[in-house]
Amino acid sequence: MSSTLAGILFIGSLLLVLAAAYKPLGDYMYRVYSGTRHSRVERGIYRLVGVRPDAEQTWGVYARGVLAFSLVSILFLYGLQRLQNHLLLSLGMDSVSPALAWNTAVSFVTNTNWQAYSGEATMGHLVQTAGLAVQNFVSAAVGMSVAIALVRGFARKKTDQLGNFWVDLVRGTLRILLPIAFVAALLLVAGGAIQTLGDHHVWTTLTGGEQTFTPGAVASQEAIKDLGTNGGGIFNVNSAHPFENPAAWTNWLTIMLLLVISFCLPRTFGRMVGDNRQGYAIVAVMATIFTLSVALTNWAELSSAGTVPQAIGQAMEGREARFGVSNSAMFASSTTLTSTGSVDSFHDSYTALGGGMLIFNMLLGEVAPGGTGAGLYGMLILAVITVFVAGLMVGRTPEFLGKKIGAREMKLASMYFLVTPILVLVGTAVAMATETGRSAMLNSGPHGFSEILYAYTSASNNNGSAFAGVSVNTDFHNTTLGLCMALGRFLPIVLALALAGSLARQSPVPASVGTLPTHRPQFVGMVVGVTVILVALTFLPALALGPIAEGLF
Repeated sequence: MSSTLAGILFIGSLLLVLAAAYKPLGDYMYRVYSGTRHSRVERGIYRLVGVRPDAEQTWGVYARGVLAFSLVSILFLYGLQRLQNHLLLSLGMDSVSPALAWNTAVSFVTNTNWQAYSGEATMGHLVQTAGLAVQNFVSAAVGMSVAIALVRGFARKKTDQLGNFWVDLVRGTLRILLPIAFVAALLLVAGGAIQTLGDHHVWTTLTGGEQTFTPGAVASQEAIKDLGTNGGGIFNVNSAHPFENPAAWTNWLTIMLLLVISFCLPRTFGRMVGDNRQGYAIVAVMATIFTLSVALTNWAELSSAGTVPQAIGQAMEGREARFGVSNSAMFASSTTLTSTGSVDSFHDSYTALGGGMLIFNMLLGEVAPGGTGAGLYGMLILAVITVFVAGLMVGRTPEFLGKKIGAREMKLASMYFLVTPILVLVGTAVAMATETGRSAMLNSGPHGFSEILYAYTSASNNNGSAFAGVSVNTDFHNTTLGLCMALGRFLPIVLALALAGSLARQSPVPASVGTLPTHRPQFVGMVVGVTVILVALTFLPALALGPIAEGLF
């Protein structure tokens, strides 16, 4: 079987499973977030933290809950790293330096999982499990909670209540993420991923030398890092490590995990607003962009641009040699179109245009299908912008799902969109303008610029992957990238919740002959166009200085 045919079957089977999961998982998540009954375990948690689960919240209270929970999480994870050498199961690891501990704490709490360190050489078992793995669950649950709050803003009328953040957080963690991750971890163990809290092991290599190996609770971390679109692994080479991703079918499983919730949430959206066609329209936008990205990335990688790669047939440097080019490109596209950051190949070794496509995926805002929860609320805000643009064309006040998109709503949507470009472009400019920032570049010219652009794009979009040729474990980059991660996560969340509150207070506007149908292919094409064109106009100069210049010249 040719590698091209194998790649087509690999990608096709993934799409079929995602399509099959769309309705049952989407409907299940709808029941989770719309139900009124609380389990005994959940009630115990609410009593422990002093929450009244049946009391709903305004958008401001909901946002304060998100920010307060995230701040406490950052402080806890920072302290855990700084005190690591005094804790159990530290494996003799020293405490993490202040700048790196700050960067890592912010990274995992913001669902970025940017790792400026080698996991197996820096973090002991307790920090990995009680710190990083826990944040993999709850940071994903926070994103899902914000998405559901925004959907309630569209679904409700004449109210300022958006639900209860603490209830949404607990339900998302216990009823959705934990069961799926548990099953996935068992499958990964069956496939050969390790799961242990043992001590260091010394292995004899094939050449007769010795290598010290640090094990860990790898399978459970792998399951939730992909399901929650987090990305941070125990091993430095992430999902390219055979103990983390042992076989071709586990590679398939991890890609499916990082896509499944985000692709199924539009069904939940459709159920909550009372029109499943709206969910189909949103998932169609996601699927269109996803398919185009996967096709273009595969084309760039399989064409192997360059004299030497063409002479040998294809370039395998940096690709996952066990699975082939197409599987590596599929993983790379999926991880950059979501906010995962998990990798099974090294993006720095991709062709110039292939690497540029991965940067472009993140610059889209990771909405196809995006991070767990974050992809849905990002896509809904792009739909609001699209409706506004369409309204300007016909001279009509824009409406979306019966809600008028007025000045306040557009200001919030516009500010949401502008957060990422400001962080990416300013961060990249500052890094390139300073000797300290440029010192991280291991390459000069357009590729070196692409390394820095990729880093600040990844941090500001809460992705976490990186071009391997950039060395950013410095106080400068740990600090600035940490700020980009924090602002890139929480500013959009506050703006999305403010938009939800504004929409929920409105009375529905009856549809008329002038209302733009938002469930038809025409609207799907408009949202795709607005999404791509906005990014192209905003970031084209930066892309032209990096991957485009390298690829064309």
